[in-house]
Amino acid sequence: MSPGVPELRVGIVPLKNFTMLAFAGFIDTLRLAADEGDRSRQLRCQWTIMSEGRQSVRASNGTVIQPTSDLTNVPRFDYIVVVGGTLHEADPDSPVLSAYLRDVAETTPLVGLCNGVLTLARAGLMKGRRACVSWFHHLDYVAEFPELALVSDRMFLVDGNRITCPGGVSSIHLASWLVEKHLGAGAAAKGLRIMLEDSAADGAATQPLPALDIFTKTRDQRVRKAVLAMERLLDRSLELADLARLAGSTPRHLSRLFVTELGLTPKAALERMRIAKARRLITDTGWSIAQIAVECGFADASHLTRRLRASDGITPGRLRDQSGTNAGHAN
Repeated sequence: MSPGVPELRVGIVPLKNFTMLAFAGFIDTLRLAADEGDRSRQLRCQWTIMSEGRQSVRASNGTVIQPTSDLTNVPRFDYIVVVGGTLHEADPDSPVLSAYLRDVAETTPLVGLCNGVLTLARAGLMKGRRACVSWFHHLDYVAEFPELALVSDRMFLVDGNRITCPGGVSSIHLASWLVEKHLGAGAAAKGLRIMLEDSAADGAATQPLPALDIFTKTRDQRVRKAVLAMERLLDRSLELADLARLAGSTPRHLSRLFVTELGLTPKAALERMRIAKARRLITDTGWSIAQIAVECGFADASHLTRRLRASDGITPGRLRDQSGTNAGHAN
């Protein structure tokens, strides 16, 4: 490598309604590795934000960014990263962008970040490849590309010169992996420490899944909306009518959908989610049982104890003892 030439050069193409966390996390990981201290000079890493015609691009959170370059591959990038976002508000893929990606794919590894992998697939660039996507959109991908080999249980996936990543904080770990590959472990560790990440997560690390694991098995959007609403409002008293309204259904029809799709009534699904979250908090935190009960939507510690014993045949105190958690609180 000649003096002054970056060891890692990345072209980044954010799409309309791209997710800001995936975009910023990826770039900031490069930024922290590129220079000493926090001076942010593009010395060891170089990144170029591109769009068709250098048009401004709006993120899903409303932030607008101004790319500094048209679509280019000169000087040649080590990677070109397509950052996607919301699926249902995106514009159709531009023929110009698709042609550009097909052209640069001959010489440059492509990265599909968040739902950027969908753009790669639509351009015909994922044939014969596996792709890593978010569990949240897994069924959307299956519906459009039933032949695409998908995984949604890991942080990112490298398949030859195609790299896919579901976004969120996993974008930080993917960028850190690239930094380590090109600049070394020290440069990667520095960025993770500054961003308060304990350590690097490799591609095989597990994606955090929804509280109700069978969520990923249903295609019905009303059931999926209801499950996500239940998870978000777990500490509240939820009436079936409110849940149906949030899901865009009626109480009777939503109940039928739950039984058909999940084999559970909404009430049973909610109970299962509350127990699952309580179990995690009991084993992974030092919170009091009373505090956990409130957090998970149980009336009090006694209510949680009864429901956990009925579900798992164990009390919260015994479960905590078995996990070795140092609670520091009375049960």
